Amino acid sequence: MTEESKTIAPEHEYLGAAKSAAYGLQHVLTMYGGIIAPPLIVGTAAGLSAQQIGLLIAAALFVGGLATILQTIGVKYIGAQLPLVQGVSFAGVATMVAIVTTGGGLSAVYGAVIVASLIGFFLAPYFSKIIRFFPPVVTGCVITIIGLSLLPVAVRWMMGGNNKAPEWGSVENISLALLTLGIVICLNLTKNAAIRRLSILLAIVIGSIFAYLMGFGDFSKVGNGAWVQLPSFFAFGIPTFELTAIISMLIVTLVIMTETTADIIAVGEIVGTKVDSERISNGLRADMLSSALAPIFGSFMQSAFAQNVGLVAITGIKSRFVVAAGGMILVVLGLLPIMGRLIAAIPVPVLGGAGLVLFGTVAASGIRTLAKIDYNEQKNLIIVATAIAAGMIPIIDHSFYANFPKWVQTLFHSGISSTCLMAIILNILFNHLNIFKTKHTVTAKNIAESVH
Repeated sequence: MTEESKTIAPEHEYLGAAKSAAYGLQHVLTMYGGIIAPPLIVGTAAGLSAQQIGLLIAAALFVGGLATILQTIGVKYIGAQLPLVQGVSFAGVATMVAIVTTGGGLSAVYGAVIVASLIGFFLAPYFSKIIRFFPPVVTGCVITIIGLSLLPVAVRWMMGGNNKAPEWGSVENISLALLTLGIVICLNLTKNAAIRRLSILLAIVIGSIFAYLMGFGDFSKVGNGAWVQLPSFFAFGIPTFELTAIISMLIVTLVIMTETTADIIAVGEIVGTKVDSERISNGLRADMLSSALAPIFGSFMQSAFAQNVGLVAITGIKSRFVVAAGGMILVVLGLLPIMGRLIAAIPVPVLGGAGLVLFGTVAASGIRTLAKIDYNEQKNLIIVATAIAAGMIPIIDHSFYANFPKWVQTLFHSGISSTCLMAIILNILFNHLNIFKTKHTVTAKNIAESVH
């Protein structure tokens, strides 16, 4: 290793084209299910045909790839230049479905996304100033809850992905997922560093082979349909601008900006690089600019994908160029529907087995950050306990806020945003406004007295 390579920041290290492509493919496989789910849900709600929904999915892949490249490579003032994968945000799905089903249609959704994203773009420098309110007691909570909030996704994948399917939760599905999980563990026990770093990709490939031999997965339709298809501009009509839809989407934008800020801080912590307000501002600008341009190609609001933060943690591959390669693969998938059909044919339980490790790794990274905190300060204990508990509420029961106003549901539907807001507020109260004037320590005697 040269002296120059020792001094280069981990995220700026270039591993070569072959390694970048292989590691980048891992990122694509990890987030593929998440990126196609929102257009599938919104398209179904809008009453689109299967072919039209296919166009929505292709647009999501294409725009997600471009957004990822912008975020990782970056230009002046735009892009965090960190290993962050971008894709259609799930945070806006409920709001977009509401706009579609109340008469606005997809054109109103696209108009609302454009306006809200442009507002978010200009808010980015001010929003990023909240970095000083993200000490380890806050970031640790947020990173932990990112992992915990993703675990139900992995569990659903393990059970089959579709709770209406007859094989949902079958022994075969779960056994296949556990087999993939076992392969991931075995590969990580090897002494070969390259195999350990490619463990997720290899496990998915090996798991898919076993699945095929067991009768899982239907690859027969991969060759059906167009092989190459260029994206269409405004394929679903010219955007329209309705005030109520814009206001609703603006609330979603603030939630997405909060989650993206948390993801930037989380990946910075894992990479071991400096994340300041300027870097957050650049990352948010990339997020919002991508979102504003997405409707031109027929896609929706973009956001950093939390599940890929786990992949950075478990593989130790911190290069942003690896994720940029993943972005290029997404662009190709958006242009080559046949490749998308191939990846879509991978049995969902296989992804679930790999996802269990990935998402658990994110939570473990958060716990490692929380371990740095002085719990002799009782206020820190209260912040961590309350913030994580608040974040678990929507994870445990999605209907918890069902009777609250729509803006409350939008703001707190995500465990990530719930934890982030709670941790920031409590940190301000306890550590900035000094609600606790004296040092409160947690001792065995304190605990015993509180119990009795």
